[in-house]
Amino acid sequence: IEVPNPSQMLLEGRPEGASGTCVTCVMEGTRPLLAEVQALVAKTTFNVPRRASDGVDFNRAILLMAVSEKRAGLKLSAFDAYINVIGGLHLDEPGADLPVILAVASSYRDTPIADDLVAIGEVGLTGEIRSVSHMNQRLQEISRLGFKKCIMPKGGSEKLEIPNGLTVYRVRNIREAVEIAL
Repeated sequence: IEVPNPSQMLLEGRPEGASGTCVTCVMEGTRPLLAEVQALVAKTTFNVPRRASDGVDFNRAILLMAVSEKRAGLKLSAFDAYINVIGGLHLDEPGADLPVILAVASSYRDTPIADDLVAIGEVGLTGEIRSVSHMNQRLQEISRLGFKKCIMPKGGSEKLEIPNGLTVYRVRNIREAVEIAL
């Protein structure tokens, strides 16, 4: 049976006002798809904190948490961290880096990200946010599903067509992104 709007289906049941969740827009082939990334960060009772990841490459998740600790000041070494992508999706494109970091930061600070905000961007080891492909298609899908804000990379060679009613925050690094999102 055809699913006419997979993005909407994947976002159904999303908790409102909950910390540790961030929506992103990834490309599945040539189609933009919205997905929800969730994170749970909790004080550890062990010497070595536990890490788990489902839907995001485990090594990539560990790397992003290390970048968050070093470049955004999140002291994650004393906390267990669990990351999950809702709907069984596996996000393997660089554009999903920023929402992972924002979901982790949101859970760490126990502060929700606005329900109408989406984040897209690759994160480098210095904490910089790098551009990703197909931004115009992604922005159209974000707007079509009723989201009002998008955090995205400041750089990029693509000429952007920002849909009416969508506010775009262009950031250079994860510190700026966390400040805007939280």
